[in-house]
Amino acid sequence: MGIGGSIFLLALGAILAFAVDVETGWLNLRVVGWVLMLAGVAGLVMTSYLWRNRRRTVVTPVVEPRAPVREEQVVEEYHEVRRPGRPL
Repeated sequence: MGIGGSIFLLALGAILAFAVDVETGWLNLRVVGWVLMLAGVAGLVMTSYLWRNRRRTVVTPVVEPRAPVREEQVVEEYHEVRRPGRPL
């Protein structure tokens, strides 16, 4: 539901429970207001519990970037090994 929806239910329930004075034969608006306020409080509690679990710290290893290799640093070596006594 989220924080915004919970606050909306709380406000709507408070308006119905305390500010509206309308008599309907089949529906008690005060009870509806209290039910909406309870649903808003339950939504706030659940949202705060779920958001608390999201705030865990995650440790990631730091990877140091390697320095780029310049052409001057690359040295190609050619090494020839000859056995003694054998001609080419």
